Parts: sequence; structure tokens; C-alpha cells
Amino acid sequence: MAVLNVITLENPNLRRRATRVPKVDDAIRTLMDDMLDTMRAHHGVGLAATQVDVHLRVIVMDVGDAVHQVANPEMVRAEGEQIGYEGCLSVPGYIGKVARAERVVAKGLDRNGRAVRIKGNELLARCIQHEIDHLDGVLFTDKLVPGTTLMELSPEELEQNTDVYA
Repeated sequence: MAVLNVITLENPNLRRRATRVPKVDDAIRTLMDDMLDTMRAHHGVGLAATQVDVHLRVIVMDVGDAVHQVANPEMVRAEGEQIGYEGCLSVPGYIGKVARAERVVAKGLDRNGRAVRIKGNELLARCIQHEIDHLDGVLFTDKLVPGTTLMELSPEELEQNTDVYA
């Protein structure tokens, strides 16, 4: 396993749309495992392959007591609304208020290539939406609640807000 380099806002590749994974094979499973290691090393709760400059539709998330590794994720349903702070490993040191669906259902392929559905609410719902946005070249900074701006966090505040980083 490896910790990969996370690209940041200055890198135009962060805006590239990812392509579908043709088959979940050993290379994709290795990518998923490396992405989990990378996400955890940076204290994130989710990571999209585009954030490590790999332009395939792959996301990983570790929210609550569940780890999700998904290829070709798609939103199936989104309901309700939540407004909360989000951060991003590709926009380090900043958070902003974003409106997201409160409850979502997404589908895709698990690490074994089998169809999977993920139901999420609150933080998991926010994370699913955030990571799928990355695969489309969209950042949370594009979705700030009108009238709000990015807030820079001090190192101490960053330590206390690790659950907002995806």
C-alpha cells in the first residue's frame, strides 16, 4: 500500500471529468487501497481518484463504522437538505458552508466488481455527494451557500474539524 500525492486547487487536472472503470481488477483494487491509505494519512473521510490525479470513477470513504470503496458511483436518489461545513483535502486549510441532500442512495461496483447500493444520511450523504462531484470536476468551493465565503482554519481548528475533510 502507498500514500499517494493529493493534488490541490492550483492543479487544473482537479477539474477533469473522470472516465468509467471498464472492469474492477487488481489494479483498481490496489488504487482503492492506496486511496484509503492516502485519505487516512491526511485525516480525511473520503477521497476521489481525481484528487490523486487518476481520472477514473473511483471513490473511497470511511464514515462512522463503514468503509466504502466504489467504482463508477452514481446517485440514485437524493432527499431533503442539510447545510453544513465542508472541507477538502485538495483545498487544505479551508472550509465553507455547502447545501447538500440530507439522505442519498448511490450505486456502483464494490472492490470485487459486484453491484452495491449505499444509503447515507448526514455526513455519509454529504461525503458521497462531495466525492461524486470530484469525479465530475466540481469542487465544494463551487457550491458555497450564497453570501458565504471560505474560512481559513488555524492548525488547532483543523485538528478539531477532521470530519469535514473529504
